[in-house]
Amino acid sequence: MKRILISLLLVAILAIAAGSVPAATFVIVNNDGPGEGFNDPTAAAPVGGNPGTTIGAQRLNLFQRAADIWGALLESDVNIRVAATFDPLNCNASSAVLGAAGPLNVYRDFTGAEWAGTWYHVALANKRYGSDLSLNDDIQALFNSSIDNNDNCLSGRSWYYGFDGNEGVDVELLPVLIHELGHGLGFSTFVDEADGTELIGYPDTFERHILDLTSGLHWHDMNNAQRVASAINTGNIVWDGSAVTGAAKYVLGGVPRLVVNSGGGLPSPMDLGTASFGPALDAVGVTGDVVLVDDGSGVVTDGCDPPLVNAGAVAGNIALIDRGTCAFTVKSQAAEDAGAIAVIIVDNSGGATPPLLGGTDPGLTIPTVSVTTANGNLIKAALPGVNVTLFADPAELQGADSQNRVKLYAPNPIEPGSSISHWDYTAFPDVLMEPFINSALSDEVDLTIQHFDDIGWFDPRVSATPDVPAPTALGQNYPNPFNPKTTIVFRLAAPGRVSLRIYDAAGRLVRTLAGGHLAGGDHFYPWQGRDDAGRQVASGVYFYRLQTDSFDESRRMVLMK
Repeated sequence: MKRILISLLLVAILAIAAGSVPAATFVIVNNDGPGEGFNDPTAAAPVGGNPGTTIGAQRLNLFQRAADIWGALLESDVNIRVAATFDPLNCNASSAVLGAAGPLNVYRDFTGAEWAGTWYHVALANKRYGSDLSLNDDIQALFNSSIDNNDNCLSGRSWYYGFDGNEGVDVELLPVLIHELGHGLGFSTFVDEADGTELIGYPDTFERHILDLTSGLHWHDMNNAQRVASAINTGNIVWDGSAVTGAAKYVLGGVPRLVVNSGGGLPSPMDLGTASFGPALDAVGVTGDVVLVDDGSGVVTDGCDPPLVNAGAVAGNIALIDRGTCAFTVKSQAAEDAGAIAVIIVDNSGGATPPLLGGTDPGLTIPTVSVTTANGNLIKAALPGVNVTLFADPAELQGADSQNRVKLYAPNPIEPGSSISHWDYTAFPDVLMEPFINSALSDEVDLTIQHFDDIGWFDPRVSATPDVPAPTALGQNYPNPFNPKTTIVFRLAAPGRVSLRIYDAAGRLVRTLAGGHLAGGDHFYPWQGRDDAGRQVASGVYFYRLQTDSFDESRRMVLMK
């Protein structure tokens, strides 16, 4: 499971004056019939913290888990009712509809609406109105029961019903549930992207932050034809809400790039494609000489017939490998076995952008990236003597524009049900509301909670008083309780000396997370449950304390194993 990202962010900070954020209560309405879906009596062993002893019970437990995650983060005095079913949906050996969810009602021009003449998802409308505008359920959610021990569905892969993210080759249900509930709570537009029409001629809360970088217009300011063109303006549609934009740098990684340190006038920097396996590049990166591999058989530079015959030359350097013949993971493993510190795959398609590299191999410990055919050929021609640095450029975020506005998914042609109402798949690390659920996700909500702030789920709004200096404040860590990792968030009103320390229940110092001078603004510190000596600490209650020259506050957190 990849790192758990802070999800409360500024919301947590703004809420501390009144204590913890008031929870929203979800009511799961089981609409399945006897013996099927949530009522499936098939025996199942408890798995990954899910105590259910039937498939139906495990599904219901997991659905409640997803609802509780959202409930702990959102604010509403009105119960949120979710009509839920597990039914057979479209599925074949290579693809499947995992699930779908959306609001059952929408409202506009009610007391408490931030924007006049604007549609709100019913759960958000109820929250802002202060009572239930509808006697009906609020969200309809359905999920695919065919994904369970069915050889004709995803080649026999099944749902994983654990809470712990250890799905292996199966499909983890928890992030799918959290994702679909996100749509029902407000992460979707009601515009018909095929013809550009708005719902009965009115915009929705989502539209108000859809910005087309080419035209400079928001969707609610466009006509139908402009929205049709914008929906397929790939890579140029962003979300410009202030909360998401402000949080993007804490969630998304830098754009992967290659910088040439020496080597025959090669273009620098070069854009890189990333891999779904192995560690990601960081801002420091990996520096080394580039060596073209030789596996001694067939296309000797494709790394498909290990061991490499030039392993001695590859050891301690960056392996350059041609695409083709075998899996990317096989190539990378051959290079790692030879002692390479990183891998560059040269594309063979002639495309203008370096490809994304798919595959899974948890054993790989060196990063793998790709370059275009053209750039790969230039590197080969300059060998030997090419030295490069592969790194994540913090000046530009993956999945965002130059102003940190996160991109929305706008493929050409449009994909009904997916276009616009998702973050773009170029976001990295992967985020919850991308159109494709990634195996690296588990119980994270990452940028979705800031999206909800932008459409009005929280009061006060992060963007409500941008010119008023915010006071120093210490937020509640998230998640809490936690295992294995949590994140502590705090805000400094001005630059100054700071200490952030963790103590056990007896008052003994466990870990110093920050000490020294920090800039003003928002800060996010992860803690993996280790002391200053790197030892894993025991389960129990811990306290974290933030001190400045004019501020001293502590908060409680619980580590559970």
